[in-house]
Amino acid sequence: MIKPKKTPLVSIIIRTRNEEDWIESCLNAIEDQNYKTSEVIIVDNYSNDKTLNILKKFNVKIIKIKKFYPGKAINEGVKASKGKVIICLSAHCIPTNKYWLENLVKGLTNKKVGAVYGRQEPMSYSSAINKRDLLTVFGLDKKIQKKDPFFHNANSAFKKEIWNRFNFDENVTNVEDRLWGRKLIDNSLNIIYEPKASVFHWHGINQDLNPDRAESIIKILERENNFFEYTKLNNLKINKGLGIIPIRGKDIKDFIFIDKTIEILKKIKSIHEIYVTTDDKKILDYLAIKNVKCILRPHNLSNKFIDIFDVTKFTLKEILKRDNKGYQFVMIMQVDYPFRNFSLINKMLNTYITKNHTTLIASKKDSRGFSIVQNRKIKNITYDNIIPQNLKNDDLIIFLVGLCSITRIEEILNNSWRYNKINTYNVEDQFSLKMNDFNKVKDLMKLSKDYHE
Repeated sequence: MIKPKKTPLVSIIIRTRNEEDWIESCLNAIEDQNYKTSEVIIVDNYSNDKTLNILKKFNVKIIKIKKFYPGKAINEGVKASKGKVIICLSAHCIPTNKYWLENLVKGLTNKKVGAVYGRQEPMSYSSAINKRDLLTVFGLDKKIQKKDPFFHNANSAFKKEIWNRFNFDENVTNVEDRLWGRKLIDNSLNIIYEPKASVFHWHGINQDLNPDRAESIIKILERENNFFEYTKLNNLKINKGLGIIPIRGKDIKDFIFIDKTIEILKKIKSIHEIYVTTDDKKILDYLAIKNVKCILRPHNLSNKFIDIFDVTKFTLKEILKRDNKGYQFVMIMQVDYPFRNFSLINKMLNTYITKNHTTLIASKKDSRGFSIVQNRKIKNITYDNIIPQNLKNDDLIIFLVGLCSITRIEEILNNSWRYNKINTYNVEDQFSLKMNDFNKVKDLMKLSKDYHE
C-alpha cells in the first residue's frame, strides 16, 4: 500500500489591528481549506475593537507587537512559527475557495523559486478605483518573474529557509514586500505570480490613490533603498557639468534668445558641453551652422503636460549614448529669460557646489497675499493671506525653473529629484525675470544696450 505523501506544516501569519469586520471570515476560510496541515499566528498591534474576542473562537497563536512596522511584524511571526513554509495573509483578505492554500504553496517545490504571491480580487462594494487597481495588477495569467521584483505579501508564500537568508526590513513603514522581492531577484531567485491562489480584498494595493501614501512609498523605493537599478553618488566632488537648453516650438525672433542663453552657459567654467533640445527643424539647422550641439526631441515631449525635467531626462539619455564623459550635474536654462545675469548664475552654481546640494532651483520670494484657483474657482483663501506684508510670518516661494535649475544627473535619470530635498536660490535681479511678450523684450533691449553682466 502506497502511503499518502506527507504535506509540510504551513504557518499562516496574519497581522491585525482592529480587524473585527474581517478576521472571522478570514479564519473561517482558512479552516475550510483542503490543505489541513497548518497553524495560524496572529501578530496583533494592540487592537482595541472586538478583534481579540473574535480570535478566542479559533485555535490561533497570538503575539503582541506595540510599535508596528510591517516587516518587523512578519519577522516576529516567522520567529514564533513551526512550519517549513510561511504564508503571509492580510487580515482583510478572504480566500475565495478551499484550494487557495494548496495552489499558493505548490510553486515552492522548485528550488529556483524564492516566493509566490496570489491573486487579489475586489469585492462588489470596493470603490471603482480599487476595483480597477486590483483587476489590472492581478491578472489571470501565471507569471514567473526573473527580473521584476514586484511582490505582494497580503497573499503570499515562501519557505522559512529563504526567510533565514533574507529577513524583512524592519525600519520602513510600507512596501517591505517590494524591498524583500528585490533581495530575491538580486540573488537569482524567481518570484511566481499564481492567479489560482486567489483572495477577496476590499481595497486596492494603492489604497484609493492616496497621494501621501504614494509619496511615502516612492521615497522608500527610490531614495532610501535603491529599489530601482541605479547608483547614488554621495559626497561627490562636483566639477563637470552639462548645459541643456530645452526649447518648445518655434524661435520667437531671429534666434536672439537662443544666442544669449548659449552665451551665458559658455561663460560657466564648470559647463563642459552645451546641448539644445528642440522640436523645431529650423532651430536645428541654425545651430548646426553655429556648430552648437543639438538634439531633435519627439513632438510628444512638447505636449503642455510635459515638464522641463522630463525633456531633460530624454535629452540626457540621448547625450549619454554618444558622449558619456563622467558628467556629474546638469544646468538647465530656458530661452525666455534672455537677460539673466551671468554673475547671478555663477553665484548660484557656487552655492550648489559648496553646499553640496542635490537640486537647486532659482526662485523668487514674495510675501504678498495669494489664493489658489482650481478648476476656475478659488480653492481657499484665509485671513493670513491678506494681512500686511510686514506682519506675515510666511513667504510664498515661486520657482523660476527655466531661469536656472541645477541638479545631479542621476537625480534626473531616476526621477528622484522629485522626492529629495529641493533647495532654492532667491533671485532679486529684475532683469533676470521671464519675458513672455517679445515686444516688451524689444523695448527693454533698446533701454538696456549698455547693460552688461
